[in-house]
Amino acid sequence: MNTNHKEEIATLGGGCFWCVEAVVQRLQGVNKVVSGYAGGTAENANYKAVCSGTTKHAEVIQVYFDPTVISYAEILEVFWSAHDPTTLNRQGNDVGPQYRSVIFYHDDTQKQIAEESIQNVAPKLWSDPIVTELSPLEKFYQAEDYHLNYYNNVGNRNPYCTFVITPKVKKLQKEFSHKLKEA
Repeated sequence: MNTNHKEEIATLGGGCFWCVEAVVQRLQGVNKVVSGYAGGTAENANYKAVCSGTTKHAEVIQVYFDPTVISYAEILEVFWSAHDPTTLNRQGNDVGPQYRSVIFYHDDTQKQIAEESIQNVAPKLWSDPIVTELSPLEKFYQAEDYHLNYYNNVGNRNPYCTFVITPKVKKLQKEFSHKLKEA
């Protein structure tokens, strides 16, 4: 990490956190991605409670990145390609408020960039209306250890990874090859 520049954090939800994590962590300038939960009403969040749909939390990732290598706007551009921001509380077969499309901003600058991206970038990729929620980040709860770095640890030994995540990673490799870390 370049110590002359402040590391920034983005918090994004695009369905199952395993999927978005697997895509974003491959980008140049991304130092770390942590899966977790945000945006709920319960005082604590864990996988079982969040999956019940009663806590109002979303599965999210926190992206720690070097803004001199990749901008917040560029991360959002990849985010729009990594999930469907036109389906309310759903990504594929994953249904419920925990799978909603959401951007949790950390400051007014991120809010402005996200608003511009929602209005000007996402509609170029999707013909249906964008339903992505935009909210301030109030609290982030890190997911249980077995969820962290899931795709890299489990890969295609899990059928969900084979049929849902691997195609997203391949799409990233095709559309954003110039932004990827060297293998």
